[in-house]
This record gives sequence, C-alpha cells and structure tokens, in this order.
Amino acid sequence: MSNDHSIQDTNKRDLVVTRVFDASVEHVWKAWSDPKYVMQWWGPEGFTSPQTTMNFREGGTSLVCMRSPEYGDHYSTWQYEKIIPMQQIEYIHNLSDKDGNLVDPISMGMPPDFPQNQRHTVTFKDLGNSKTEMTVTEHDWPVSQMMEMSKLGLEQCLKKMATSLVSI
Repeated sequence: MSNDHSIQDTNKRDLVVTRVFDASVEHVWKAWSDPKYVMQWWGPEGFTSPQTTMNFREGGTSLVCMRSPEYGDHYSTWQYEKIIPMQQIEYIHNLSDKDGNLVDPISMGMPPDFPQNQRHTVTFKDLGNSKTEMTVTEHDWPVSQMMEMSKLGLEQCLKKMATSLVSI
C-alpha cells in the first residue's frame, strides 16, 4: 500500500482552537459582539483594528479591519447565520474591501486554496468561578501552510482578547 501524499494534501480539516478565559461568559460574549471590544483584539500580533462596524444579529454582517505598518489594512466580513446568546455564534468569513464588498483572496496575495465563504463557529461554555471556555472552529481548511498561519494568528488574537477582557 503506497502512502500517496498528493491525495492527503487535498484533504480539508477543521481548524479548532480552544482557550479558557478568566472572565465571565457575559464578558467573553461581549468581546465578540461589541465593536469597541472587537477592536481591542482583532488581528494577530503587530496588527491593530482601527475600524469595526458590527451588525450583530442573525442575517447581519460585520466589517472588521486589521492594520499593520508593514501590510496595511485588511478587511473581512462576518455574515451571521446563527446566534444563540452566551452559547454560540456561527458566521461566514470572507475577505473584503473597505466597503464590505467581497474580494477574491488571490487578488489580495493569498494562495489559490485560501477559503472563501468559510463557516466559523464560536462556542462559549461557562465553567463557573468567572471562567469561560471558548472554542473557535474554522471549517474546511485545505491542509496547508495557510491553515497553520491562520491557527497562529487566531491564537495570537485570543491572547490579545484575554488581555482586553480585563477592561470589560
């Protein structure tokens, strides 16, 4: 039996990151639903979030920007499909321009397998004693270096979120 890596390389996997925060579920929820707080953590290390416009409701779309001196501004949309307060957020993630119009990831310098219309699920679990477990799942990533970079960026965002929760 041969070990054919070309077949394995076309596989897709869910990227799953779980973190426990020293904050109530209400505060962790607010970090995802209030633009003032999203701007404190959106973007990996070295990035800021100068603009966030949120329409946090099922059927609504948020526009988030992350900025770095080296790479400039990068915009994304989060189109909400399902919101269960204090429990779960499901949204479709896409790259966009500053007006929220979807853009082809390749035109932004991303690899051809960069996902479009990617479903994300964020779950919240109250652990008691002002601790919350949050799991972010980015569904159907092509197994690639870009998936690993996304995981690193997400982990950095959640580290920034943990720091920002002190001010909520």
